[in-house]
Amino acid sequence: MTPDRIFFKNRDVAAYRLIDVLPVNKMKLEEWIVIATSYGGYPVAQIIAKELEGNCDVLFSRKILSPNNEDCEVAIVTETEEVVIHEELVKAFDISLDFVFSKSRYIYENDLSKMVCKHRRGKKLGDFTNKNILLVDEGLNTSLTMMACIKTAINLGAKSVSVATPILPKVSINTIESIADDLYYVESLDHFIDIGFYYDELDELQYEDLLKIMNKG
Repeated sequence: MTPDRIFFKNRDVAAYRLIDVLPVNKMKLEEWIVIATSYGGYPVAQIIAKELEGNCDVLFSRKILSPNNEDCEVAIVTETEEVVIHEELVKAFDISLDFVFSKSRYIYENDLSKMVCKHRRGKKLGDFTNKNILLVDEGLNTSLTMMACIKTAINLGAKSVSVATPILPKVSINTIESIADDLYYVESLDHFIDIGFYYDELDELQYEDLLKIMNKG
């Protein structure tokens, strides 16, 4: 396998290849809510939700960047104020937990809460109590955002939380499997470059693009 191989033509192809590895028939007998963990993950999640005959939504989150390196994410905060910290990077950059939590609070109050108000008119995510939640993304560069979303779903009372993604680094598998009920993926790589590297077409999506996709769906 060459390191520069393209695995997926676009998100639609990735979604259908992901469906091939899901226990669809079994899942159709259960009640599943499919949640995208990024804007780019929503088109994939929407296709899977239709296949499973389930509802689809998006879970908003934001990166907390290192004050020493704005290209480096050291934590993730979700729309429910769940915070997951990359402990090794925080220690490496000598970043205080006070900085991380004060920054997460600022992002929540000035960004995420406004996004939730705009998207759901102030309402929180749907009731996850005793529900099966399938978290979906177009791929994972790291496990940080997905871990934050898993913990969010667990704290919202989900009966089970599974993860589905077309491609991810092998190093992320054990991390996700340590907390998720199931992990489904098409490809895993030892030397992972970037999600977009493995797609022929992968335009960056913004919130406005998300709305257009939702309206079409």
